[in-house]
Amino acid sequence: MRITKFTHSCVRVEKHGSVLVLDPGNFSSPEEIREALEGAEYLMVTHEHPDHYFREPVHEVLNDHTDIQVYATQSAADELRESVKNPERIHSVQGEEEFDVGPFGIRTFGGQHALIHPLIPTIQNVGFMIDDDVYHPGDSLIVPHQITVKHLLLPIHAPWNKLQEVVDFLASVRPQRAFPIHDGLMAENGHAMLTKHLENFGTKYGSEYVRLRPGDSLNLEETS
Repeated sequence: MRITKFTHSCVRVEKHGSVLVLDPGNFSSPEEIREALEGAEYLMVTHEHPDHYFREPVHEVLNDHTDIQVYATQSAADELRESVKNPERIHSVQGEEEFDVGPFGIRTFGGQHALIHPLIPTIQNVGFMIDDDVYHPGDSLIVPHQITVKHLLLPIHAPWNKLQEVVDFLASVRPQRAFPIHDGLMAENGHAMLTKHLENFGTKYGSEYVRLRPGDSLNLEETS
């Protein structure tokens, strides 16, 4: 299995010639969205916020490629069904589900977006586990239960988290390796500071933290 990081929380996963993409959001340019979705068969949307679901270019790609299957929270799925051709390919998901898409085995976790502020209503959010290997939690810090995560896509910077919570999440999940996502708001100085902390705490708890930049790819077999 091969992963490629794009801007912010967008990640492309490839296996046996099949392509799955998670959270193509509006911190990417439309051109980057099209690049991430090139040849994709499956699209996963953890929640409806625009930094995870960039409406216009995503709709364009879905209308150009009407065989792409989409799995999203109820609210995002409802919007997609009204916006793209072949709405029957849009599937609503919630936490605690298991299903297969092509060669990928999917498990979902959570159900609610992390709290930003008590005056801001929470929305649905679903984390996706791929092949009991790669975990993308979306905008949440839900620890998957009854499974050992090999590769964690770690949300490192957001209005809804702080470093203490990110470190505690990393220590609780204890993956073999963790890679940053939800980093689109960060300047380089902030990235460097968080990388140092997460490398140090990762080592303490038995996880290797590896910074991937947009465009970086990694064959996960190399990390086993």
